[in-house]
Amino acid sequence: MIITNTRPAADGFRMPAEYEPHIGTFMIWPERPGSWCYGAKYAREAFRNIIFELAKGEEVYVLASENAYDSALSMLKKSDGTNSSLCEHIHIIKGESDDAWARDVGPTFVVNKAAILRGIDWQFNAWGGTFDGLYASWDKDQEVARILCNELKADIYDARDFVLEGGSIHVDGKGTLLTTKECLLSQGRNPSMTQEEIENKLKDYLNLRKIIWLDEGIYNDETNGHVDNFACFTEEGKVLLAWTDDVDDPQYTRSKAAYDILVKETDADGNKIEVIKLPIPSKPIFITEDDLEGYEFEEGEDTREVGERLAASYVNFYVGNKSVLVPQFGDINDKLALEIIGKVFPSRKAVGIVARDILLGGGNIHCITQQIPLP
Repeated sequence: MIITNTRPAADGFRMPAEYEPHIGTFMIWPERPGSWCYGAKYAREAFRNIIFELAKGEEVYVLASENAYDSALSMLKKSDGTNSSLCEHIHIIKGESDDAWARDVGPTFVVNKAAILRGIDWQFNAWGGTFDGLYASWDKDQEVARILCNELKADIYDARDFVLEGGSIHVDGKGTLLTTKECLLSQGRNPSMTQEEIENKLKDYLNLRKIIWLDEGIYNDETNGHVDNFACFTEEGKVLLAWTDDVDDPQYTRSKAAYDILVKETDADGNKIEVIKLPIPSKPIFITEDDLEGYEFEEGEDTREVGERLAASYVNFYVGNKSVLVPQFGDINDKLALEIIGKVFPSRKAVGIVARDILLGGGNIHCITQQIPLP
């Protein structure tokens, strides 16, 4: 059922933290030639590794288009090769999308004390619409939230009057939300709304009591500074922040400004925010000539160029029921990132995922996953 006449907070629903228990995780099988180079061959290998790891502890729902369905079915067979069937915890759903960013086009899920799960269907406009969006048509992406909620038999709130991507917000599940002004106040999102009006909308839908606004996100992030690539809660009152000590790196001023805001802040319950610095890769990651040759861009789509700096960040990890999946870039800071994240989630196994091929698409592990919380 599509709910149009009420709001989640008024109905007693809240958005849980990602690190609360899941029913499962939602993903989309990649195929867009302008995002996933060389026919998505290498990206699909990375997606498969993530799906198999998550399926050890929860259900994984994978949306695959008519064209990509056979690829998903073939690559997601049991990993030991002894059985031609899918792992019992992997579910492939036939359905169309414009790209594979499940975090941004999938529903945001809310739950209540009666153990009911509902989704929220925000308006999606490809990260900026006609102002600075990344592709010209996003009609298929707009329908993804309802496809998944229909599969899960979950009612869904109609919030298509408000542009929001899942990667632009992060919650502690206790009433506090992190976001960036760079994104939510972007002229490509909800330009007619004031910051206060945006806050009220988020409070109505996610059952929040406090919103912490950071100025900017990761340098050169094409999503206008999504917070999930920059800062996130690890528990109530604790935030991991992407960091560099290199004052000549353009990321330094962004991270320093966010740090200065966070250490002076409290959460909705009055807890002083503890900031844990998580280094970015020691060396920037750039698009190479070989990478560029593998893309096929369509008219109206944002293109790439050799030497373009990618928005690499270890904060773009994903917390599953049994593991935390951490991007690995072949950098000396890979191991350190695993250690830091492993310490802040001691009940889960920190698992490194070779992720440059996801980064080439424009995001990373968190961007391609969306948690389905246990009500």
